[in-house]
Amino acid sequence: MGKNMKLRIILLLFLTNIIVISILGIFFLNSINSLELQNENTAIATILTTIRSHTSILLIGLGLVVALISIITAVVLSKFVIYPINKLIKSTEKINEEERKSKKNYSGKKKKEFNNFENAIDAMTAELQEKLSEVSTQKNQIETILLHLTDGIIAFNMQGEIILINPAAKKLLSIRPEDNTFDDIFKKFNLDINMEKIIYLENWTSTEQRIQVDEIYVNVFFAPFKNEDDRPDGVIAVIQDITEHVKLDNMQKEFVADVSHELKTPITSIMGYADTLLEGGYDNETQVKFLNVIATEARRMARLVTDLLTLSRYDSNKKKTRKEYFDLGELVKDCQDKLAIEIKKKHHKVSCFVTADVPPVYADKDDIERVILNILTNSIKYTKDGGEIKIYVGFVYNDAYIKIFDNGVGIPEEDLGRIFERFYRVDKARTREMGGTGLGLSIAKEILDKNGGSIDIKSVVGQGTEVVVRIPTKKQLINKDL
Repeated sequence: MGKNMKLRIILLLFLTNIIVISILGIFFLNSINSLELQNENTAIATILTTIRSHTSILLIGLGLVVALISIITAVVLSKFVIYPINKLIKSTEKINEEERKSKKNYSGKKKKEFNNFENAIDAMTAELQEKLSEVSTQKNQIETILLHLTDGIIAFNMQGEIILINPAAKKLLSIRPEDNTFDDIFKKFNLDINMEKIIYLENWTSTEQRIQVDEIYVNVFFAPFKNEDDRPDGVIAVIQDITEHVKLDNMQKEFVADVSHELKTPITSIMGYADTLLEGGYDNETQVKFLNVIATEARRMARLVTDLLTLSRYDSNKKKTRKEYFDLGELVKDCQDKLAIEIKKKHHKVSCFVTADVPPVYADKDDIERVILNILTNSIKYTKDGGEIKIYVGFVYNDAYIKIFDNGVGIPEEDLGRIFERFYRVDKARTREMGGTGLGLSIAKEILDKNGGSIDIKSVVGQGTEVVVRIPTKKQLINKDL
């Protein structure tokens, strides 16, 4: 590049000088010609002619001098100007090349580092999103569980303020909007408990309390919870509805009392009449009368024990049901015939209507017969003399049904919800007088439940009672229930 530049400068200067000299020579010759034409003096004309003749030589010499000067100038420029410039240009290009390479390497390295950093950020973001999603899912699950949990949950902080409560707790304890602290909720129940006892005397103080809220019984269990430093951080109260348990417990106590009373009454009668007979001195008629009372009370005790054993077998699933197909209409008529003497004694008018095409039912025939006899017996007992009883046997959907209407004394509305309870009687004195044990309807419901059927009773005091019994006719439906 340096040599080419040097030649270009020499050539440029040489051409420039030639052009300048040529222009000057032409201008000089023209000037001499003009002077010759204007001067008539011979001497001057001779001098001008001589000058013109030597002009070419002068111009050539001048051109050579100029050429020499151009070469010297070019050499000087090349050495002291062009060479440093070329060297500087080369150095600059080399520096630029190295800088480009360095930048490229640096850029690649930085790009790689940035890509690694970006990938790490993406991984951290994905992991964080996954954790947040997991936490959100767990939070939603816990909220859903608390929302639909039948037990009440209340969490209090160390200041006794509510930090968490579910709808079940509000309902079970009848919590008002203004009840926001531990004392607001539990002080009104006069409980001998506070947060300090729960937190600091957990091992020495009972943390379980039974509360009655209106007609609901609840059991409240208190427990402290701790933070990550294993220090007390608050108290959780778990509220359980034990109303059914209390009712069952009361029913059990009532059942024991009723059984004891039912057995005590006939035993007392038997013992009294037996002791009287043992004293002697009574005539034949009195002895027979006393023996009849003893026999009646003994049979009453036998029926009671039999009913209790029947219920016990159903409760323990020891009673095996032997299901078969049979005609329900014929069974109802047979039961009516078996009670013909009782019906005649009370002068009742009993009518039985069987609709056409009632399919055979699938159940334990002996059990269903017991149910029908029990219901008919009750209708006969609790209908005044000369009353009317109507029996309908029909079919709807997959069930056959028996409807028994009477115009007897009826059952009060408040007692209808309890008539299937064991030993429950609407009029205990009258039922006992008629020889009932108070277990008939309980046994009837147990039997129908075991056979996939149902029983419903409607009644109006003084107008009569309607009993509807449904029994399946399809074997496969019963199998599902069993």
